[in-house]
Amino acid sequence: MATTPTAAPKPIDDFGLWLSAFTQPTVLTELGALALCILLALGATWLMRRALGMQEERTSVLFGRRLIDGVMFPLLLLTLAYVARALLLERFPVAAFKVAIPVLVSLVVIRVGVKVLQVAFATAPWVRVLERTISWVAWLAMVLWVSGLLPVVLAEMDQITWKIGASTLSLRTMIEGILTAGAVLILSLWVSSAIETRLLRKAVGGDLSLRKAVSNATRALLMFFGLIIALSAVGIDLTALSVLGGAIGVGIGFGLQKLASNYVSGFVILAERSMRIGDNVRVDNFEGIITDINARYTVIRSTTGRESIVPNELLIINRVENLSLADDRLWQSTVVSVGYESDVEQVMDLLKDAALTQDRVLKDPAPSVALSNFGPDGLEFTLGYWIADPENGTLNIRSLINRKVLQALREHQIQIPYPQRVLHIQRPPAGPEETASAVHEAR
Repeated sequence: MATTPTAAPKPIDDFGLWLSAFTQPTVLTELGALALCILLALGATWLMRRALGMQEERTSVLFGRRLIDGVMFPLLLLTLAYVARALLLERFPVAAFKVAIPVLVSLVVIRVGVKVLQVAFATAPWVRVLERTISWVAWLAMVLWVSGLLPVVLAEMDQITWKIGASTLSLRTMIEGILTAGAVLILSLWVSSAIETRLLRKAVGGDLSLRKAVSNATRALLMFFGLIIALSAVGIDLTALSVLGGAIGVGIGFGLQKLASNYVSGFVILAERSMRIGDNVRVDNFEGIITDINARYTVIRSTTGRESIVPNELLIINRVENLSLADDRLWQSTVVSVGYESDVEQVMDLLKDAALTQDRVLKDPAPSVALSNFGPDGLEFTLGYWIADPENGTLNIRSLINRKVLQALREHQIQIPYPQRVLHIQRPPAGPEETASAVHEAR
Protein backbone atom coordinates (compact mmCIF):
# COMPACT_ATOMS: atom_id res chain seq x y z
CA MET A 1 0.00 0.00 0.00
CA ALA A 2 1.44 3.37 -1.03
CA THR A 3 2.33 5.88 1.68
CA THR A 4 1.67 9.63 1.46
CA PRO A 5 4.74 11.85 1.92
CA THR A 6 4.60 14.42 4.67
CA ALA A 7 6.47 17.08 2.70
CA ALA A 8 7.13 17.82 -0.95
CA PRO A 9 10.63 17.07 -2.24
CA LYS A 10 13.11 19.87 -2.55
CA PRO A 11 12.89 21.51 -6.00
CA ILE A 12 15.76 21.30 -8.40
CA ASP A 13 18.24 24.19 -8.12
CA ASP A 14 18.51 26.77 -10.92
CA PHE A 15 21.19 25.48 -13.27
CA GLY A 16 21.89 29.00 -14.49
CA LEU A 17 22.78 30.21 -11.01
CA TRP A 18 24.72 27.03 -10.38
CA LEU A 19 26.79 27.50 -13.55
CA SER A 20 27.32 31.19 -12.89
CA ALA A 21 29.05 30.29 -9.64
CA PHE A 22 31.95 28.91 -11.71
CA THR A 23 32.63 32.40 -13.11
CA GLN A 24 33.46 33.80 -9.67
CA PRO A 25 37.14 34.59 -8.89
CA THR A 26 37.00 32.25 -5.89
CA VAL A 27 36.83 29.28 -8.29
CA LEU A 28 40.53 29.75 -9.05
CA THR A 29 41.26 29.42 -5.35
CA GLU A 30 39.21 26.23 -5.25
CA LEU A 31 41.03 24.81 -8.27
CA GLY A 32 44.38 25.67 -6.68
CA ALA A 33 43.33 23.96 -3.45
CA LEU A 34 42.15 20.97 -5.43
CA ALA A 35 45.51 20.77 -7.29
CA LEU A 36 47.33 20.98 -3.97
CA CYS A 37 45.20 18.13 -2.65
CA ILE A 38 46.15 16.03 -5.71
CA LEU A 39 49.86 16.68 -5.15
CA LEU A 40 49.61 15.91 -1.44
CA ALA A 41 47.67 12.69 -2.16
CA LEU A 42 50.26 11.58 -4.72
CA GLY A 43 53.12 12.30 -2.33
CA ALA A 44 51.46 10.54 0.61
CA THR A 45 50.62 7.52 -1.55
CA TRP A 46 54.21 7.29 -2.79
CA LEU A 47 55.62 7.53 0.74
CA MET A 48 53.20 4.91 2.10
CA ARG A 49 53.91 2.55 -0.80
CA ARG A 50 57.64 2.89 -0.26
CA ALA A 51 57.41 2.53 3.53
CA LEU A 52 55.33 -0.65 3.25
CA GLY A 53 57.58 -2.11 0.54
CA MET A 54 54.71 -2.50 -1.95
CA GLN A 55 56.55 -1.29 -5.07
CA GLU A 56 56.64 -4.77 -6.61
CA GLU A 57 53.18 -5.84 -5.39
CA ARG A 58 51.04 -6.04 -8.53
CA THR A 59 47.83 -7.42 -6.98
CA SER A 60 47.49 -4.98 -4.07
CA VAL A 61 44.05 -3.39 -3.69
CA LEU A 62 45.44 -0.29 -1.96
CA PHE A 63 48.25 0.53 -4.43
CA GLY A 64 47.91 -1.50 -7.65
CA ARG A 65 50.43 -1.61 -10.47
CA ARG A 66 50.94 2.14 -10.72
CA LEU A 67 50.76 4.87 -8.10
CA ILE A 68 47.24 5.97 -9.10
CA ASP A 69 45.82 2.51 -9.83
CA GLY A 70 44.96 1.47 -6.30
CA VAL A 71 42.37 2.64 -3.80
CA MET A 72 44.79 4.62 -1.63
CA PHE A 73 45.23 7.59 -3.98
CA PRO A 74 41.55 8.46 -4.56
CA LEU A 75 40.78 7.76 -0.89
CA LEU A 76 43.46 10.16 0.32
CA LEU A 77 42.39 12.70 -2.30
CA LEU A 78 38.77 12.48 -1.13
CA THR A 79 39.82 12.99 2.50
CA LEU A 80 41.97 16.00 1.66
CA ALA A 81 39.19 17.43 -0.53
CA TYR A 82 36.73 17.24 2.38
CA VAL A 83 39.23 19.04 4.63
CA ALA A 84 39.90 21.72 2.00
CA ARG A 85 36.20 22.31 1.40
CA ALA A 86 35.58 22.70 5.14
CA LEU A 87 38.35 25.28 5.35
CA LEU A 88 37.18 27.20 2.29
CA LEU A 89 33.53 27.27 3.40
CA GLU A 90 34.57 29.46 6.31
CA ARG A 91 35.68 32.18 3.86
CA PHE A 92 33.33 31.98 0.85
CA PRO A 93 30.79 29.68 -0.88
CA VAL A 94 32.34 26.87 -2.92
CA ALA A 95 31.34 25.75 -6.40
CA ALA A 96 34.11 23.50 -7.77
CA PHE A 97 34.16 21.30 -4.70
CA LYS A 98 30.43 20.64 -5.12
CA VAL A 99 31.37 18.74 -8.26
CA ALA A 100 34.74 17.41 -7.14
CA ILE A 101 33.46 15.69 -4.00
CA PRO A 102 30.78 13.56 -5.76
CA VAL A 103 33.23 12.69 -8.53
CA LEU A 104 35.84 11.55 -6.00
CA VAL A 105 33.25 9.53 -4.07
CA SER A 106 32.22 7.74 -7.26
CA LEU A 107 35.85 7.18 -8.16
CA VAL A 108 36.58 5.61 -4.76
CA VAL A 109 33.53 3.35 -5.03
CA ILE A 110 34.47 2.23 -8.54
CA ARG A 111 38.12 1.68 -7.66
CA VAL A 112 37.31 -0.33 -4.51
CA GLY A 113 34.76 -2.53 -6.28
CA VAL A 114 36.88 -3.15 -9.37
CA LYS A 115 40.16 -3.83 -7.57
CA VAL A 116 38.61 -6.16 -5.00
CA LEU A 117 36.81 -8.17 -7.67
CA GLN A 118 39.98 -8.41 -9.76
CA VAL A 119 41.95 -9.77 -6.81
CA ALA A 120 39.23 -12.10 -5.45
CA PHE A 121 38.05 -13.49 -8.82
CA ALA A 122 40.95 -13.02 -11.18
CA THR A 123 39.87 -15.59 -13.77
CA ALA A 124 36.06 -15.36 -13.52
CA PRO A 125 34.47 -14.31 -16.86
CA TRP A 126 31.59 -12.41 -15.21
CA VAL A 127 33.87 -10.03 -13.32
CA ARG A 128 34.14 -7.68 -16.31
CA VAL A 129 30.35 -7.30 -16.54
CA LEU A 130 30.09 -6.64 -12.81
CA GLU A 131 32.85 -4.02 -13.00
CA ARG A 132 30.97 -2.13 -15.71
CA THR A 133 27.76 -2.33 -13.69
CA ILE A 134 29.46 -0.80 -10.65
CA SER A 135 30.93 1.98 -12.81
CA TRP A 136 27.59 2.87 -14.43
CA VAL A 137 25.74 2.88 -11.10
CA ALA A 138 28.41 5.02 -9.42
CA TRP A 139 28.53 7.61 -12.23
CA LEU A 140 24.72 7.73 -12.43
CA ALA A 141 24.50 8.38 -8.69
CA MET A 142 27.14 11.11 -9.05
CA VAL A 143 25.18 12.86 -11.81
CA LEU A 144 21.97 12.75 -9.76
CA TRP A 145 23.81 14.08 -6.73
CA VAL A 146 25.45 17.00 -8.56
CA SER A 147 22.30 17.95 -10.45
CA GLY A 148 20.15 17.89 -7.31
CA LEU A 149 17.84 15.17 -8.68
CA LEU A 150 18.88 12.55 -6.14
CA PRO A 151 16.43 13.62 -3.37
CA VAL A 152 13.59 13.76 -5.92
CA VAL A 153 14.38 10.25 -7.26
CA LEU A 154 14.61 8.83 -3.74
CA ALA A 155 11.29 10.42 -2.77
CA GLU A 156 9.61 8.91 -5.82
CA MET A 157 11.05 5.49 -5.01
CA ASP A 158 9.49 5.74 -1.56
CA GLN A 159 6.07 5.91 -3.21
CA ILE A 160 6.44 2.41 -4.75
CA THR A 161 5.74 -0.10 -1.97
CA TRP A 162 4.49 -3.68 -1.59
CA LYS A 163 3.87 -6.07 1.26
CA ILE A 164 5.82 -9.27 1.88
CA GLY A 165 4.19 -11.09 4.75
CA ALA A 166 4.08 -8.70 7.70
CA SER A 167 6.71 -6.38 6.22
CA THR A 168 6.19 -3.46 3.86
CA LEU A 169 9.03 -2.83 1.45
CA SER A 170 9.61 0.06 -0.92
CA LEU A 171 11.68 0.28 -4.06
CA ARG A 172 14.08 2.61 -2.25
CA THR A 173 14.52 0.11 0.59
CA MET A 174 15.22 -2.70 -1.86
CA ILE A 175 17.81 -0.69 -3.79
CA GLU A 176 19.47 0.50 -0.60
CA GLY A 177 19.53 -3.10 0.66
CA ILE A 178 21.13 -4.33 -2.58
CA LEU A 179 23.73 -1.58 -2.42
CA THR A 180 24.40 -2.35 1.26
CA ALA A 181 24.74 -6.04 0.47
CA GLY A 182 27.16 -5.29 -2.35
CA ALA A 183 29.22 -2.95 -0.16
CA VAL A 184 29.38 -5.48 2.69
CA LEU A 185 30.31 -8.35 0.37
CA ILE A 186 33.00 -6.29 -1.34
CA LEU A 187 34.39 -5.30 2.06
CA SER A 188 34.36 -8.96 3.13
CA LEU A 189 36.18 -9.98 -0.05
CA TRP A 190 38.71 -7.19 0.51
CA VAL A 191 39.48 -8.29 4.07
CA SER A 192 39.64 -11.99 3.12
CA SER A 193 41.93 -11.24 0.15
CA ALA A 194 44.26 -9.25 2.41
CA ILE A 195 44.34 -12.13 4.90
CA GLU A 196 44.95 -14.67 2.12
CA THR A 197 47.81 -12.62 0.68
CA ARG A 198 49.38 -12.29 4.10
CA LEU A 199 49.01 -16.01 4.88
CA LEU A 200 50.20 -17.36 1.51
CA ARG A 201 53.09 -14.95 0.94
CA LYS A 202 55.90 -17.28 2.09
CA ALA A 203 54.07 -20.58 2.60
CA VAL A 204 55.32 -23.74 0.89
CA GLY A 205 54.47 -27.45 0.95
CA GLY A 206 52.05 -28.66 3.59
CA ASP A 207 52.02 -25.25 5.26
CA LEU A 208 50.66 -23.79 2.03
CA SER A 209 47.68 -26.16 2.04
CA LEU A 210 46.87 -25.36 5.68
CA ARG A 211 47.05 -21.61 5.14
CA LYS A 212 44.94 -21.87 1.98
CA ALA A 213 42.28 -23.75 3.96
CA VAL A 214 42.34 -21.07 6.68
CA SER A 215 41.99 -18.28 4.12
CA ASN A 216 39.06 -20.03 2.37
CA ALA A 217 37.31 -20.59 5.70
CA THR A 218 37.85 -16.93 6.63
CA ARG A 219 36.42 -15.74 3.33
CA ALA A 220 33.34 -17.96 3.67
CA LEU A 221 32.77 -16.79 7.26
CA LEU A 222 33.10 -13.10 6.35
CA MET A 223 30.75 -13.46 3.38
CA PHE A 224 28.21 -15.29 5.57
CA PHE A 225 28.16 -12.48 8.12
CA GLY A 226 28.04 -9.95 5.29
CA LEU A 227 24.97 -11.66 3.85
CA ILE A 228 23.28 -11.62 7.28
CA ILE A 229 23.97 -7.88 7.62
CA ALA A 230 22.67 -7.25 4.11
CA LEU A 231 19.43 -9.13 4.77
CA SER A 232 18.93 -7.15 7.96
CA ALA A 233 19.52 -3.89 6.06
CA VAL A 234 16.82 -4.78 3.53
CA GLY A 235 14.37 -5.40 6.37
CA ILE A 236 13.94 -9.16 6.05
CA ASP A 237 13.15 -10.85 9.36
CA LEU A 238 15.94 -13.36 9.94
CA THR A 239 13.72 -15.51 12.15
CA ALA A 240 11.93 -16.58 8.98
CA LEU A 241 15.13 -18.30 7.90
CA SER A 242 15.35 -20.42 11.06
CA VAL A 243 13.60 -23.41 9.46
CA LEU A 244 15.81 -23.25 6.39
CA GLY A 245 18.88 -22.82 8.60
CA GLY A 246 17.88 -25.87 10.65
CA ALA A 247 17.49 -28.00 7.52
CA ILE A 248 20.85 -26.82 6.22
CA GLY A 249 22.42 -27.57 9.60
CA VAL A 250 21.06 -31.13 9.57
CA GLY A 251 22.38 -31.66 6.04
CA ILE A 252 25.79 -30.31 6.97
CA GLY A 253 25.78 -32.57 10.05
CA PHE A 254 25.18 -35.67 7.94
CA GLY A 255 27.77 -34.55 5.42
CA LEU A 256 30.40 -33.97 8.10
CA GLN A 257 29.73 -37.25 9.90
CA LYS A 258 32.69 -39.02 8.33
CA LEU A 259 34.90 -35.98 8.89
CA ALA A 260 33.98 -35.86 12.59
CA SER A 261 34.58 -39.61 12.86
CA ASN A 262 38.08 -39.20 11.43
CA TYR A 263 38.91 -36.41 13.88
CA VAL A 264 37.68 -38.43 16.87
CA SER A 265 39.61 -41.48 15.64
CA GLY A 266 42.74 -39.35 15.38
CA PHE A 267 42.44 -38.28 19.01
CA VAL A 268 41.86 -41.92 20.04
CA ILE A 269 44.98 -43.09 18.20
CA LEU A 270 47.10 -40.36 19.76
CA ALA A 271 45.71 -41.06 23.24
CA GLU A 272 46.00 -44.87 23.11
CA ARG A 273 49.42 -44.81 21.44
CA SER A 274 48.51 -48.04 19.68
CA MET A 275 50.28 -46.63 16.64
CA ARG A 276 53.14 -44.19 16.81
CA ILE A 277 55.25 -42.27 14.34
CA GLY A 278 57.99 -44.62 13.16
CA ASP A 279 55.96 -47.83 13.51
CA ASN A 280 55.99 -50.28 10.63
CA VAL A 281 52.34 -51.14 9.86
CA ARG A 282 50.34 -52.93 7.21
CA VAL A 283 46.91 -51.50 6.32
CA ASP A 284 44.77 -52.82 3.48
CA ASN A 285 47.73 -54.61 1.83
CA PHE A 286 49.87 -51.46 2.07
CA GLU A 287 52.96 -51.73 4.26
CA GLY A 288 55.14 -48.88 5.39
CA ILE A 289 56.40 -46.60 8.15
CA ILE A 290 54.08 -44.08 9.84
CA THR A 291 55.63 -40.67 9.16
CA ASP A 292 52.89 -38.39 10.49
CA ILE A 293 49.66 -38.66 12.49
CA ASN A 294 47.31 -35.70 11.95
CA ALA A 295 43.91 -35.02 13.42
CA ARG A 296 42.10 -36.37 10.33
CA TYR A 297 44.53 -38.72 8.57
CA THR A 298 47.75 -40.68 8.98
CA VAL A 299 50.60 -40.69 6.46
CA ILE A 300 52.26 -44.08 5.78
CA ARG A 301 55.41 -44.22 3.66
CA SER A 302 56.43 -47.53 2.08
CA THR A 303 60.01 -48.66 1.56
CA THR A 304 59.58 -47.96 -2.17
CA GLY A 305 59.01 -44.25 -1.49
CA ARG A 306 55.25 -44.19 -2.03
CA GLU A 307 53.06 -42.45 0.55
CA SER A 308 49.52 -43.41 1.48
CA ILE A 309 47.14 -41.01 3.21
CA VAL A 310 44.87 -43.18 5.36
CA PRO A 311 41.80 -41.70 7.11
CA ASN A 312 42.04 -42.29 10.84
CA GLU A 313 38.66 -44.01 10.90
CA LEU A 314 40.08 -46.92 8.86
CA LEU A 315 42.83 -47.43 11.44
CA ILE A 316 40.18 -47.81 14.16
CA ILE A 317 37.53 -49.98 12.52
CA ASN A 318 39.79 -52.16 10.33
CA ARG A 319 42.44 -54.73 11.17
CA VAL A 320 45.90 -53.18 11.27
CA GLU A 321 49.16 -55.12 11.55
CA ASN A 322 51.62 -53.18 13.65
CA LEU A 323 54.93 -54.87 12.94
CA SER A 324 56.73 -52.63 15.41
CA LEU A 325 54.39 -52.94 18.40
CA ALA A 326 56.64 -55.47 20.20
CA ASP A 327 60.00 -54.75 18.57
CA ASP A 328 61.48 -53.65 15.27
CA ARG A 329 62.54 -57.11 14.11
CA LEU A 330 61.04 -58.34 10.84
CA TRP A 331 61.06 -61.88 9.41
CA GLN A 332 61.61 -62.40 5.71
CA SER A 333 61.89 -65.47 3.49
CA THR A 334 62.91 -66.46 0.01
CA VAL A 335 62.19 -69.69 -1.91
CA VAL A 336 64.89 -71.52 -3.92
CA SER A 337 64.31 -74.51 -6.24
CA VAL A 338 67.09 -77.03 -7.13
CA GLY A 339 67.22 -80.29 -9.04
CA TYR A 340 66.10 -83.55 -7.45
CA GLU A 341 69.60 -85.03 -7.79
CA SER A 342 71.10 -82.30 -5.54
CA ASP A 343 72.53 -82.95 -2.06
CA VAL A 344 69.89 -81.67 0.39
CA GLU A 345 72.28 -81.07 3.31
CA GLN A 346 74.75 -79.22 1.12
CA VAL A 347 72.03 -76.97 -0.32
CA MET A 348 70.73 -76.14 3.17
CA ASP A 349 74.24 -75.19 4.37
CA LEU A 350 74.85 -73.00 1.32
CA LEU A 351 71.56 -71.18 1.78
CA LYS A 352 72.24 -70.53 5.47
CA ASP A 353 75.77 -69.27 4.76
CA ALA A 354 74.43 -66.92 2.04
CA ALA A 355 72.12 -65.29 4.56
CA LEU A 356 74.81 -64.99 7.27
CA THR A 357 77.11 -63.06 4.91
CA GLN A 358 74.80 -60.02 5.22
CA ASP A 359 75.40 -57.74 8.20
CA ARG A 360 71.73 -56.79 8.46
CA VAL A 361 70.67 -60.40 9.04
CA LEU A 362 70.44 -61.22 12.75
CA LYS A 363 72.57 -64.01 14.16
CA ASP A 364 70.12 -64.57 17.01
CA PRO A 365 67.72 -65.98 16.04
CA ALA A 366 69.82 -67.54 13.31
CA PRO A 367 68.59 -68.02 9.73
CA SER A 368 66.66 -71.24 9.14
CA VAL A 369 66.36 -73.42 6.05
CA ALA A 370 63.64 -75.99 5.43
CA LEU A 371 62.80 -78.37 2.59
CA SER A 372 59.36 -76.92 2.13
CA ASN A 373 57.97 -78.64 -0.97
CA PHE A 374 58.52 -81.24 -3.68
CA GLY A 375 57.83 -79.07 -6.65
CA PRO A 376 56.99 -80.14 -10.21
CA ASP A 377 60.42 -79.02 -11.40
CA GLY A 378 62.64 -79.65 -8.38
CA LEU A 379 63.14 -79.49 -4.62
CA GLU A 380 61.93 -76.24 -3.04
CA PHE A 381 63.81 -74.82 -0.03
CA THR A 382 62.58 -71.88 2.08
CA LEU A 383 65.27 -69.66 3.61
CA GLY A 384 63.98 -67.55 6.53
CA TYR A 385 65.89 -64.83 8.39
CA TRP A 386 65.32 -61.84 10.69
CA ILE A 387 66.33 -58.21 10.23
CA ALA A 388 66.18 -55.41 12.82
CA ASP A 389 66.05 -52.37 10.56
CA PRO A 390 63.11 -52.66 8.14
CA GLU A 391 63.14 -48.90 7.71
CA ASN A 392 66.32 -49.30 5.64
CA GLY A 393 64.44 -51.38 3.09
CA THR A 394 63.33 -54.98 2.73
CA LEU A 395 63.61 -55.57 -1.00
CA ASN A 396 67.29 -54.65 -1.12
CA ILE A 397 68.32 -57.18 1.54
CA ARG A 398 66.30 -59.93 -0.15
CA SER A 399 68.02 -59.11 -3.45
CA LEU A 400 71.49 -59.31 -1.87
CA ILE A 401 70.74 -62.70 -0.31
CA ASN A 402 69.30 -64.07 -3.57
CA ARG A 403 72.44 -62.99 -5.40
CA LYS A 404 74.63 -64.77 -2.84
CA VAL A 405 72.48 -67.89 -3.14
CA LEU A 406 72.76 -67.89 -6.93
CA GLN A 407 76.54 -67.41 -6.74
CA ALA A 408 76.97 -70.26 -4.25
CA LEU A 409 74.83 -72.70 -6.26
CA ARG A 410 76.75 -71.96 -9.44
CA GLU A 411 80.12 -72.37 -7.70
CA HIS A 412 79.08 -75.82 -6.43
CA GLN A 413 77.45 -76.70 -9.79
CA ILE A 414 74.05 -77.29 -8.26
CA GLN A 415 71.43 -77.12 -10.97
CA ILE A 416 68.55 -74.70 -10.77
CA PRO A 417 65.97 -76.54 -12.90
CA TYR A 418 63.99 -75.01 -15.68
CA PRO A 419 60.28 -75.78 -15.85
CA GLN A 420 59.78 -79.16 -17.50
CA ARG A 421 56.59 -80.39 -19.14
CA VAL A 422 55.77 -83.68 -20.95
CA LEU A 423 53.46 -83.29 -23.89
CA HIS A 424 51.36 -86.30 -25.05
CA ILE A 425 50.19 -85.88 -28.65
CA GLN A 426 47.23 -88.12 -29.52
CA ARG A 427 46.51 -88.69 -33.23
CA PRO A 428 42.88 -88.58 -34.33
CA PRO A 429 41.25 -91.97 -35.20
CA ALA A 430 41.68 -93.13 -38.84
CA GLY A 431 38.75 -92.87 -41.28
CA PRO A 432 37.37 -95.73 -43.50
CA GLU A 433 39.48 -94.83 -46.51
CA GLU A 434 42.71 -94.72 -44.47
CA THR A 435 41.85 -98.10 -42.90
CA ALA A 436 41.26 -99.78 -46.33
CA SER A 437 44.51 -98.34 -47.67
CA ALA A 438 46.42 -99.66 -44.64
CA VAL A 439 44.94 -103.18 -45.14
CA HIS A 440 45.80 -103.15 -48.83
CA GLU A 441 49.42 -102.14 -48.08
CA ALA A 442 49.68 -104.93 -45.52
CA ARG A 443 48.71 -107.52 -48.18
